[in-house]
Amino acid sequence: MQDIELEQAIEVLLGHTVPVAETERVPLLEAVGRVAAEDVYAAFDNPPFDRSPLDGYTFASASTADASAEHPVRLSVIGEECAGDFFAGAVGAGECVRIMTGGAIPKGCDCVVRQEDVREEGDAIFVPFTSQPFENYCYAGEDIKKGNLLVRRGQRIHAAQIAVLASEGYAAVCVHRRVRIAVASTGDELMQPGEPLRPGKIYNSNLYLLAGRLKELGAEVTVVGSVPDDVERAAEVIASYADRVDLFLTSGGVSVGKKDIMHGVVPALGAERLFWRVCMKPGAPAIAYTRGSMLGIALSGNPFAAYATFELMARPAIARLAGETDVLMPRRRAVLADAFPKPCRGRRFLRARMEADGRVSLPDQHESGSLFSAAGCDAFVDVPAGTPPLAAGAEVDVVIP
Repeated sequence: MQDIELEQAIEVLLGHTVPVAETERVPLLEAVGRVAAEDVYAAFDNPPFDRSPLDGYTFASASTADASAEHPVRLSVIGEECAGDFFAGAVGAGECVRIMTGGAIPKGCDCVVRQEDVREEGDAIFVPFTSQPFENYCYAGEDIKKGNLLVRRGQRIHAAQIAVLASEGYAAVCVHRRVRIAVASTGDELMQPGEPLRPGKIYNSNLYLLAGRLKELGAEVTVVGSVPDDVERAAEVIASYADRVDLFLTSGGVSVGKKDIMHGVVPALGAERLFWRVCMKPGAPAIAYTRGSMLGIALSGNPFAAYATFELMARPAIARLAGETDVLMPRRRAVLADAFPKPCRGRRFLRARMEADGRVSLPDQHESGSLFSAAGCDAFVDVPAGTPPLAAGAEVDVVIP
């Protein structure tokens, strides 16, 4: 099977990915990180009334038409209104109401002045300037108009959307059920953190990397653990989840070594292999397959290679499974803050960090087996095949996970 480009791999995965059909209505706070299963519209203008943006006094601006520093206008204070109160009467000429931030503007008023800008004497204030109509005035519906689309079907819901829904009185929202994903790592060399490390062994960091990332993305994660380097036993483990999960994600066993078992696991499962090897570094030897309705993705065992291919290739498929409509990661052009001294014979993705000034910086370590240098990174620099060494100041294409 011929190597394919990353974009082709994503297209193949998306072509074999169907969004989960089950939906549920959950309380707002349980919807954080979930994907909306319906469009939600504003039921009313928000704010629902004209209101004050500050603490002060409200009145008809015409009452101060002749006001000046030498001849301030006296207004009688006929009431007080805090946020949540409602002044039911009307305010006439020469009158005002003391009002707090968020208070509803009473009938007859069209402006607000700050309390520190007037002189207070008993039950009156003196205004030393002319006020303009609708000065310091927030209109009903200034934030949200009735009928505005608040949350779009297929949109991942974050805290800001939750706040908007709450402001419109919604206590619950309909979302897709969480994507069910099983995660495992292959390799007899792997040990679990907390166990005494034996000679020739390493701790299973990939399992925690992938499971942790999936939890961040809102998936329902089943941590299978380590799968032995045995084709039949590994196939048996994966097959046992075929009717229970939407995706089985593994790391390791995908290259051409003696114990790269996933090549044999796929046919042992009775699965259809979709592709093997993607034209990218790191993480080229990735395998994708399907068994019934379950999608399988097997990533490289090298830690950063697993991380890169997960973000760049697997994540769009996971987003599609979750019901998201915008599944591709954004790209932008940026200027390198650091040089990359090696030529790239094939397409390469460099771990990177976006800086506040808009430049993109590179760590010192770029080996596939190195994970520590990726911990502070939040972007990938996409370097085309055949690119010579890159100098600081070069313009590059950046993928933002």
